[in-house]
Amino acid sequence: MKILFVCIGNSCRSPMAESVMRSVATKHGLTDWQIDSAALREWNVGRRPEERALAVLAENGLSSDHVGRQIVPQDFVHFDHIFGMDEGNVTDLLARAPSDCSAKIELLGNYRYKELDKIIFDPYFEHGIHGFRRCFDQIVICCENFVKLHK
Repeated sequence: MKILFVCIGNSCRSPMAESVMRSVATKHGLTDWQIDSAALREWNVGRRPEERALAVLAENGLSSDHVGRQIVPQDFVHFDHIFGMDEGNVTDLLARAPSDCSAKIELLGNYRYKELDKIIFDPYFEHGIHGFRRCFDQIVICCENFVKLHK
């Protein structure tokens, strides 16, 4: 299984999801899964994830060595699943997908199983760390549910 998480800047939600999914997959013995994250925009290419995202990962015994990158056309063929964090991400991904796209593009929040709570909200512009904790909790539930369906 090859999974790519995508958000607008690849500094908060998608690198957190990458770290969480790596942990969940490892916990379930799925060590052959390839997991990565990328941005729709170039703003954070070459940069480490946002400090508040790293702090929340650390609070939960996780870390990230991810370096921001922007999605490329080959990603749409290489990965089996590409998860956007919100509807805008998914719309942008579908618009960018080349004609030979073989990846399933969908909201990560589809695995939250709550109709009114499918968006992984962007915590970047919130003050403090609370939004990052909420984002992390949403991501954990989605990743656990996805793995249960695909292991």
